[in-house]
Amino acid sequence: MQSPICTMLGIEFPLLAFSHCRDVVVAVSKAGGMGVFGAASLPPQRLEEELAWIDAHIGGRPYGVDLIVPNSFAGKGEARGAMPAIPAEHQAFVAGLLEKHGVDDGNLSLPAVGGGLGENMTDEGAAALLEVAFRHPIGLIANALGVPPPLMLELGKRHQVPVAALVGTRDHALAQVHAGVDILVVAGGEAGGHCGEVATMVLVPEVAAAVEAVGANTPILAAGGIVTGRQMAAAMAMGAHGAWTGSVWLTTAEAEINQVVKEKMLAASSRDTVRSKSRTGKPSRQLRSPWTDAWEAEGAPKPLPMPLQSLVSEPALRKVDKLSEGGHEGAKALATYWVGQGVGLMNEAMGAGQVVQEFKQDWISACERLNGFIGD
Repeated sequence: MQSPICTMLGIEFPLLAFSHCRDVVVAVSKAGGMGVFGAASLPPQRLEEELAWIDAHIGGRPYGVDLIVPNSFAGKGEARGAMPAIPAEHQAFVAGLLEKHGVDDGNLSLPAVGGGLGENMTDEGAAALLEVAFRHPIGLIANALGVPPPLMLELGKRHQVPVAALVGTRDHALAQVHAGVDILVVAGGEAGGHCGEVATMVLVPEVAAAVEAVGANTPILAAGGIVTGRQMAAAMAMGAHGAWTGSVWLTTAEAEINQVVKEKMLAASSRDTVRSKSRTGKPSRQLRSPWTDAWEAEGAPKPLPMPLQSLVSEPALRKVDKLSEGGHEGAKALATYWVGQGVGLMNEAMGAGQVVQEFKQDWISACERLNGFIGD
């Protein structure tokens, strides 16, 4: 395909797949797209193991790595001991919510202080992960929140690896262009995970026009609710050069999430997601459940800023996940995961490679349909 994304990344089809699952990354890259491994939560040693596995199984195909290095978060720039405490109110709220659904919180051990959590988000933590990533033949490095740190941009140029950055507004996109990023991932509010408020259909052409107006030619990947080839074609008609996707891979055979959540997603409609700060402290879209509803209810504590809210939510949700897989009804009800509004179109479980082929065929059909509107 004649897209600058294909040329820049050395891929056949400009479909990028963000996933925490190495199997998805490999399958998508082998099918002609590009898998991007989500590494934000891994310590350097685990990242080394995961990337070594990908190298051994991907057959030389290009793949990328995605990190989260936000420009601001609670405790940024402070010594470890100066991290804010986790309020007793939040610990009690989680314990009460779990108890209401029959989940024993006896072994939960919510930490009292932030300590080293979020170390990967600091400049030092990011540097350690970047050192690991650039020891491998990656074809892309991406930052999920804010302008990439200078070291990421420097290493990208040194190793001739394109640097991508996610944006949710026109102004953020222009700031990334001026910082020198190579690819803009323009994510609308329909997206799963961290997202803004502007819809994809508005944001993509707005950013495309703004980038053109400043004389830049930075390629754009559209993101947010895109789970089919026809949506990808629509985004490219609006100014994108390809698509960045995440949610659609969550119901594949290879995906990392548990079967209970997969079944919830396959049965969900586009109205069954909610944009909330309750999981990470920054707005992120996830599958609605009694867990998310509780944090929005009157009298609930206000979510803590990133990364402290994750200290509250993740231990509890990991336990919920484990119990739900064992058939615990209360845990099954609470179970949730990040997913975009495109979940309403995710109605069939299939392999990741098959999803890529479906995207290609649907994209071609959509383009042929549009061409059919042009008269002789």
